[in-house]
Formats: sequence, structure tokens, C-alpha cells
Amino acid sequence: MDYFYGPGRNHLFVPGPVNIPEQVIRAMNRNNEDYRSPAVPALTKTLLEDVKKVFKTTSGTPFMIPTTGTGAWESALTNTLSPGDRIVSFLIGQFSLLWIDQQQRLNFNVDVVESDWGQGANLDVLASKIAEDKEHTIKAICIVHNETATGVTNNLATVRKILDHYQHPALFLVDGVSSICALDFRMDEWGVDVALTGSQKALSLPTGIGIICASPKALEATKTAKSVRVFFDWNDYLKFYKMGTYWPYTPSIQLLYGLRAALELIFEEGLDNVIARHGRLAKATRLAVEAWGLKNCTQKEEWFSDTVTAVVVPPYIDSSEIVKRAWKRYNLSLGLGLNKVAGKVFRIGHLGNLNELQLLGCLAGVEMVLKDVGYPVKLGSGVAAASGYLSNATPIIPSRI
Repeated sequence: MDYFYGPGRNHLFVPGPVNIPEQVIRAMNRNNEDYRSPAVPALTKTLLEDVKKVFKTTSGTPFMIPTTGTGAWESALTNTLSPGDRIVSFLIGQFSLLWIDQQQRLNFNVDVVESDWGQGANLDVLASKIAEDKEHTIKAICIVHNETATGVTNNLATVRKILDHYQHPALFLVDGVSSICALDFRMDEWGVDVALTGSQKALSLPTGIGIICASPKALEATKTAKSVRVFFDWNDYLKFYKMGTYWPYTPSIQLLYGLRAALELIFEEGLDNVIARHGRLAKATRLAVEAWGLKNCTQKEEWFSDTVTAVVVPPYIDSSEIVKRAWKRYNLSLGLGLNKVAGKVFRIGHLGNLNELQLLGCLAGVEMVLKDVGYPVKLGSGVAAASGYLSNATPIIPSRI
């Protein structure tokens, strides 16, 4: 029973947690079992092999830790770095801000490169810092691939080009929480050393698994990293990998079965098709925003996110009222503006197991809410712009060709 009942389904369009497919819900609807039995290690082995595919790596080593993205952040940092190590980290929104706060509280020497919220990471500044660092004092570059607070996606390939151009050995650590399995992500090709995501985002699971993938270089760094780690220590996992039992402590059995079902849905659709679908839904959302006469928080097209759109409202409207009204009147969940953009933007999440008609229902709801709060929207304008594009861009479902 819902804590606050509303008829029909809740229309969940925050940028995570996201809608959970029925197949995944059914897969998780099972009793507990002994994780030391032969069944769970066999299941875990297939999961470790298959999660590498969504990171697009053959050389990386994955870890599925019972945690959130925040825990995955800490795992990435403490397994590869020592207190006092110099890090270059980019502040472009709320979630990059929180990661920087964690880095500082873990006693790293954080060199913060800040941009206006709505802009991407300033990679020109990175190039200057790398060029000047002849002594290789910079030990890691930390970057959020997709900043969900502002709907900004960063260019990871350019970061790798900068490091390679100057032959700099810094580790390349990437928060892919709201990008991996939705946006183009190529761990091996882009030379990412540690990448991480959370189960509640594009994988379309409940919160509870932080999935990290480490390159051979990152694993080598664990041998000299002096940061204290216990629960997040990769070496404990590696020991149990060698034993064939895989788990140093109790995993969530139900989430593992859910992850198995989620990966099968992704592979049945095809990962490239999943990424293309996110691109279509994002384009349709941006066309709707334009038709409403509103602006995207993201300041340049090259930074547009395909998993979330942050919509700027006029000064006379408090965006939090849009979010409240959407939930109270239409059972529609939208993302709040956070920190510097609180009250100024609302966010439409379009990631995970989601299709065109679901998105159009969301856009219709947003139009009604905009009218409710006094914005002079023409009802149907955004839906028409989005559906006009989608009617031409949407392919036949791959399994039904």
C-alpha cells in the first residue's frame, strides 16, 4: 500500500531512482538463500562477466559492492590513492560538489576547477595544469561524466587525449552514476582507470549496488595506496574471487537476481540500441522545452545530457512549486533544482527502462503543471513537438522486427 495513495501508476521522471521493469520486480520476488551455496557464486560469476559489457571493457575488474554511488565514490578513491595525494576535480553542479567534499574529507589535496552551473568541465584548465606538472604531482583526475543537477555531460575522450598528449601518468577516475548503460561510455577506449555506477540509475534496479570497474593500472595502484579502507577494500574481493566464492560479506541476493534480469533486458534490446533510445528521448524532451518557450540549464549543445534535462523557469515562478504540484495533483514525480539552482530549475529524468509513450505522458503532465503555476504555456505544444520528432525517429522494436 502506498504511504500516500494515488490512483493509477506514479509517473517517475526524476533522474534516479528510476522505473523498475516488471521482469526485474518478478526476478527479485524470491526468498533469501545461502550465499555460500553453489548457486550464488555461479550467478555472481555470470554477473561479473556481463557487467563488464556495459562498461565496454575487456581488461577491467568489476566489483559489485552493497552500497550507493556515494560508497562507490569512496571505494574508487581509497583503493587507489593515499592521504595528501593531489587530485584535479571539476565542480560543475551538486553531485560533483559532493564528490569533492568527500575527497577533501578523506584528506586528499584537491585542486578544484570550478565552472558556472550549466557549463561542462573546463578542460582547457586541465590541459594547462597537466602541461605544467612536470614532476607528476597530480595523482588522479576525478570527473563526473554526467552531472544530473544541471543536465551536463562531459567529454571523457578529451580528458584521455590531454593525459596522453603530455604522457602524464595520473589515474583517470569517472563517476558514471547517471551515464553508464545510457550514454556512450567506453572504458577501455578512453583509458578510464576507475568507473562506477549505481544500480538505481540506467540499470533500472532498486538502490543498493555500487558497481565499480578498475583497470589493471588501478589495481596496481592499490598496492601502494595508503588510504584506510575496510568495507570497500578491493583486495578482500579479489581474495574471494580467487577462491571462487566471490563475496567477503553478505550480498543482497534479491538484487543479484534483479541485476541478472536487468542485464538480460539490456542485452536483448542491444546496448547500442539502449543508448540510441536515450538519445531519442532526450532530443524529444529538449524539443518540448523549446516549444514551451523555456530554456535548458545546459549552456551549450555539446554538453546536453541524454539522461536528464534541467529546465529553467522564469524568475516569477518557484520551480519547487512545479515539482510539488506535479506530485500532488497528477502523481508525476519530477526532479527538484538543487543548491545553486534551487527554485530556478526543475529536472525531467529520461533514463532507464523507458519508452516514447511514457515520456509523452510526462510531457503532457508538465504542460498541465506549468499552466497551473501561471506560466502561459500552450497546452499540447511540447507534446506535439516531441511526438512529431519521435514519430519519425522511433524504429521498430528490435525483438519485433
